[in-house]
Amino acid sequence: MNFDFLPKLPSSNLDDRAFDDLVEECIMRIPRYCPEWTDHNLSDPGITLIELFAWLTDQMLLRFNQVPRKNYVAFLELLGIRLQPPAPARTELTFYLSAALPEAYTIPAGLEASTIRTETTEAITFSTDYPLIIGNPRIQHFLTAQTTEDIPQSLRERVTTSWTRQSNGFWTGNEQPIFEEEPQPGNCFYLAINSDAPLDANVLEIIFQGAAATPAGINPNQPPRKWEAWDGENWQAVLLQESDDKTRGFSFYEMAQQGGNPSQGAEVRLHLPQIWPVANFTSYRGRWLRCSFVSTEANETGYNRPPRIIGLAARSIGGTVRASHSTLILDERLGISDGTPGQSFQLQTVPILERRENEYILVTPSGGLPQKWIEVRDFADSGPHNFHYTIDSIAGTIQFGPLIREPSQLKQHTQMRSRIQEPSLDNTSVQVLENNQSEHQYGAIPPRGAEIKMVAYRTGGGREGNVQTGAIQFLKSAYPYIASVVNRVPAINGADAESLEQAVIKAPRILRTRDRAVTAEDFEVLTQQAGAGAIARVRCLAANSRRQAGIVSLLVVPYANTDAIAQGNGMTPENFALSNALQEQIMSYLDERRLLGVQIELQEPNYVGVSVQTEIALEPAYDNPFAREEIRRNLRVSLYKYLNPLTGGMDGKGWPFGRPVYTSDIVALLQQTPGVRHLGPVLLFPIRKQGENWRRQPSPEQLIDPGSEGLICSWADTNLRSNHDIQIIRNS
Repeated sequence: MNFDFLPKLPSSNLDDRAFDDLVEECIMRIPRYCPEWTDHNLSDPGITLIELFAWLTDQMLLRFNQVPRKNYVAFLELLGIRLQPPAPARTELTFYLSAALPEAYTIPAGLEASTIRTETTEAITFSTDYPLIIGNPRIQHFLTAQTTEDIPQSLRERVTTSWTRQSNGFWTGNEQPIFEEEPQPGNCFYLAINSDAPLDANVLEIIFQGAAATPAGINPNQPPRKWEAWDGENWQAVLLQESDDKTRGFSFYEMAQQGGNPSQGAEVRLHLPQIWPVANFTSYRGRWLRCSFVSTEANETGYNRPPRIIGLAARSIGGTVRASHSTLILDERLGISDGTPGQSFQLQTVPILERRENEYILVTPSGGLPQKWIEVRDFADSGPHNFHYTIDSIAGTIQFGPLIREPSQLKQHTQMRSRIQEPSLDNTSVQVLENNQSEHQYGAIPPRGAEIKMVAYRTGGGREGNVQTGAIQFLKSAYPYIASVVNRVPAINGADAESLEQAVIKAPRILRTRDRAVTAEDFEVLTQQAGAGAIARVRCLAANSRRQAGIVSLLVVPYANTDAIAQGNGMTPENFALSNALQEQIMSYLDERRLLGVQIELQEPNYVGVSVQTEIALEPAYDNPFAREEIRRNLRVSLYKYLNPLTGGMDGKGWPFGRPVYTSDIVALLQQTPGVRHLGPVLLFPIRKQGENWRRQPSPEQLIDPGSEGLICSWADTNLRSNHDIQIIRNS
């Protein structure tokens, strides 16, 4: 480990003798201690021994004049600095049932799913963080409106007063249009749904039975409608992909092509938000879905007549729940207590992730009742009757409270030591000094014969858990009624365990903050600590006229898997998304350390993409088909690495916040690649987010400025044309 980053304070040289000085001094002492030794030539074996001992002494003096690195690590331990365990990647797992169930069904917490295992890689396991309740929905109202409003003011009941509810849950009756007789953009209909159990994050299927021979005049491949759900504050889109709408925009086109009858029904699959509460609109109450007729794109037609339905029903066929890269281990028996202070036990699987409320140690005395013990960071505030213990998350070692022998009265000891020097002090007084000690037990001792058991803990974490969308597809073990599982979003925020070098570097910052958030630097340091290794970079924004007093805004960049850079694909801004679970973890940590009255806002930087277009000429030795593609690939990888929030910039520690990209930056980078003789024009195309989509600007810019709250990134997307276009030209 190199400590060059530490401040260089002046220090005294306790012994400045060098090797030659030690050899000369030994030779000078020969006549005094061994006068019969008169041959002092280099060939004499005695001189060889003198040089050997001089070399050993020189090495000792070198260590004598500096604090050993091991001592520095020991100082960190005394300060209470511990290595952070790996942070688990987080994602959302969607479970699909084999069939809709007549009653609410619960998928428990800790259910495990994994990626595929190959010859070279092990399966990566994820486990659910919370139970998932799949409810039994019932359509209570079918309402229409002429305009789309955030808070509906005028709703018209269409079917549930005239239709009949069947025993299988279907509402059926005469044909009913779902929009106005002359449909216009903005026309919409609402479904108010009730259920005895929560429907949060459920996968809902709405079954529509259509009237025969009622074409609506739309393009069934791009129907002009939008499905949304009310989450208590906003309307969220819930139709993830067009293939989830088997009605093809209520045209029943696919069914007609296959010779089916629309009256048999087709379903629309909707993935509901994590929170789907009951709400009141006008005089109606329920959980709300909305389908709106939206404006069409150019050269596309809208509804020229309203689609008509003769039946309607809803069912839950799955649900989505948060999951983390972890394996849950239950009821691990650690051993039997021998009744001595400071006992330690070893968990079988390491490293250990941060503990949750239901993860603790249970001590069962012989013939007694089980006792729940509490984990603490250290034993400084633990008394002899406190059921406390500590866990080393990296090594998996569990430690119970030690017994420390301490002086009972420091002043009395000082006086006693001064009396030891007096001749009149007898042996009895010395014995009093030796016995004038008090023993203090820090934390209770598990009684002798007690069984010690870890009720639950989780192991896992690391960057390898940042898997791509759709990578998790297998249940570790079969579970009733579950047909399949998949992650519809990539896993993010996984990070490896903290290294000793990282802990050494952060030590001065920890001493400055002292676990309290006051200055901007304090908030940045504590936010990284709150992330438990999952936070790569933090910037506390400076106060200005746009921000209210008392509000601290933090830009947070989580860790992400950077393997895509080496593969020549770059990293999309979605890889740096700040998950809800990580936000809750950070806010909970900072709330205990911020000043009273200070509010904290967590934000993602304003990411701006960069696409580079240029031409290069190669050195004659590299101008062959094999070298061309390799050099082109190396240049793209260099650009993706350089224009990146984690690995970018001149120092490779991440592109600086607010720093623009200049054409000269790219020129300097590309000229460092071996084999490149000269460059043609370098063009920079910015890629900015507009609404929900990313857009590549058609014209290049001399510099791309992300703004004071922005970061530069780059990634490959053929449809967006965000990849780097490098053409190789012939030497003239």
